[in-house]
Amino acid sequence: MQAVIMAGGFGTRLRPITCNIPKPMAPVAGKPILRHTINLLKKHKFLDLTMMLYYQPEIITDYFGDGKNFGVNIKYLRPELDLGTAGSVKFAGKNIKSAFLAISGDVLIDIDLLKAVEFHKKKKALAAIVLTRVKNPLQFGVVITNKTGKIERFLEKPSWGEVFSDTINTGIYILEPEIFKYIPENEFFDFSKDLYPLFLREKKELYGCIADGYWKDVGNHDEYRTVHYDILDGQVILGDNVTVEDCAVISRSVIGSGSKIGVG
Repeated sequence: MQAVIMAGGFGTRLRPITCNIPKPMAPVAGKPILRHTINLLKKHKFLDLTMMLYYQPEIITDYFGDGKNFGVNIKYLRPELDLGTAGSVKFAGKNIKSAFLAISGDVLIDIDLLKAVEFHKKKKALAAIVLTRVKNPLQFGVVITNKTGKIERFLEKPSWGEVFSDTINTGIYILEPEIFKYIPENEFFDFSKDLYPLFLREKKELYGCIADGYWKDVGNHDEYRTVHYDILDGQVILGDNVTVEDCAVISRSVIGSGSKIGVG
C-alpha cells in the first residue's frame, strides 16, 4: 500500500527551533520527526512513499534523497500554492489507484498502522480516521463514533463548551481514491474542516478506528519538551553506529550517531 506524507508545515509555534527548518525536520532524540515517521512506515511495510512539500522543501529532499538509504522509495511533490491537507493529497492523486494511507509528517507516533488498514477494509470505508484519546482535546479535531465505528460527529478545535468527547483525530487516514472527486482542484481544502464535514452531511462511509499506542503532536514548545521526557522515561535512545563498551552504565540518555561510550 502506498503512503502519502504531508510534510509542508511551517512550525510557527516551534520557533526558534524551526526558524531555519520546516517543522517535520525539527529534531527529536537526535533525528528529525519526519525520520521517525518514515521508520514507522517502513516497519509496517509502507515502502512506496509520496512526500508533499511546501515550506523549505530542499532541506527535506537533501536529507532523504530518493529514500534508498532509509529502506524506502520516496517521490516528492510541491504545489505552487498552499492547498491545505486534503488539497495537497489530491495533488498526488494521479499516482494513486487504490486504497492508501495519508499521514502527517510532524507528529511522533508508535501505532499499529496495519490494524487501521484492516479496520478500513473490514468496514468498506471511503475514509477511516485513526483516533486516539487525550486529556485536553481543545487543540484537536474531536470525534465521536457509534458502536460500529462510524463517525457521527466531528468538530475541529472546539471550545470547552463544545467538547463532547476525549477522542481526537490523529491526522492518520486510510483513504480510497474515490475521495478525490470530492476535493476541488488547486484550491485550499482541509480534511478536518472541509472534507470530513462534507462526508457527514452526505452520509458517506466515514469511520474512526481508536488506536492503542503512542501519539504526540509536536506543535508547541510544551509538547516538544514532553515528547523528549516521554522518550527518556526509562529509555536510552541510540543513534546510528554507536559503540557502547560492556563496562559502561547509562540511563535516560540520547546518544548521538557515531558515539563511543566506554572508559576514558
